[in-house]
Amino acid sequence: MKTILNWKFYAMLILILVGCKEKTNKNTKTETKTETTTRSVWSEEKANQWYENQPWLVGANFSPSTAINQLEMWQEETFDPETIDRELGWAAAIGMNTMRVYLHDLLHKQDKEGLYDRMDQYLAIADKHHIRTLFVLFDSCWDPFPALGEQRAPKPHVHNSGWMQSPGQKVLQDASQYGRLESYVKETIAEFKDDDRILGWDLWNEPDNMTGPSYEDVEIPNKADLVLSLLKNTFAWAREANPSQPLTSGVWTGDWSSHEDMKPMHKLQLEQSDIISFHNYNDPEDFEEKIGQLQRYGKPMLCTEYMARPNGSTFEGFLPVAKKHRIGMYNWGLVDGKTQTKYPWDSWTKQYTSEPDLWFHEVFRKDGKPYKKEETQLISELTSEVNAK
Repeated sequence: MKTILNWKFYAMLILILVGCKEKTNKNTKTETKTETTTRSVWSEEKANQWYENQPWLVGANFSPSTAINQLEMWQEETFDPETIDRELGWAAAIGMNTMRVYLHDLLHKQDKEGLYDRMDQYLAIADKHHIRTLFVLFDSCWDPFPALGEQRAPKPHVHNSGWMQSPGQKVLQDASQYGRLESYVKETIAEFKDDDRILGWDLWNEPDNMTGPSYEDVEIPNKADLVLSLLKNTFAWAREANPSQPLTSGVWTGDWSSHEDMKPMHKLQLEQSDIISFHNYNDPEDFEEKIGQLQRYGKPMLCTEYMARPNGSTFEGFLPVAKKHRIGMYNWGLVDGKTQTKYPWDSWTKQYTSEPDLWFHEVFRKDGKPYKKEETQLISELTSEVNAK
């Protein structure tokens, strides 16, 4: 009897010990998972180490000439790999090695697997031309009421007459939809988080942009406050996806000479970005001044929007300065098309009946001929040395 009791005692002791071990292992796995799937903002050392492995980055904000906006670029019915291939070929021929390309949350809602398949097709085409992509997830510019399906025709002679905000105004005001936005960010980045064809993730374009005269009459007054909170979450969601590529969101307006005096939005963008990005459509002197203000962060810099010829923001004025400071450069627009960004911003308030003598944006005409041959020659000359390495 004593032997049987001892046997039962030892058997129970073994079960308790095994259970404790399993519980410990489960806890360890949970801790390990948290540790490996959430990362912090890159340090200066890590960011600069990453940048040392990049060539001098020169490219454009790209949408194929056959698409009026992000939805038309990516939806199945209007996805146009032939045009993408042809136009990226023109870019590569003048030495461009990167593109900034916009996505949209509604594409993920509509058909995320289809979106990912088309993104993969696009990336394969870009990779064939030795072009890496900086994807943009959200955008506060232009039309606040995006809708899936067939997109409207361009308004004659009007700059970006069909570009869409992401998320749209209704979603921005509806916190019950934020879970869907979280899934869009996490799942999209996770799908491509180790893809070397992707240079990085630009989480939100011009988050506090109130759209000027184009849509200011229908913008909500608290838009920037809503976006500020959502942008903070977006950075957190993106880090939970643990991408190998850097995260950023570019400052585009205001005084950057003192971090303490910046608006909360701009502080958040600069503090949470792995690498620094910014926009500048002013003259070369202002461009170099802004570079000097942002150098205090000690991180690599990308100018993700520039080149508005009438403003003095030109290839010949900006690219030599950028090369001197090794700033990555993305001009707005590649090929004249349905976005019509050869017309200036004031085309929303001033009537144009023909193309302007001096184009605002774009590098190529629809047939692939340069708008200004001296510009494409300059780009080729400045990029030839770095791309040859």
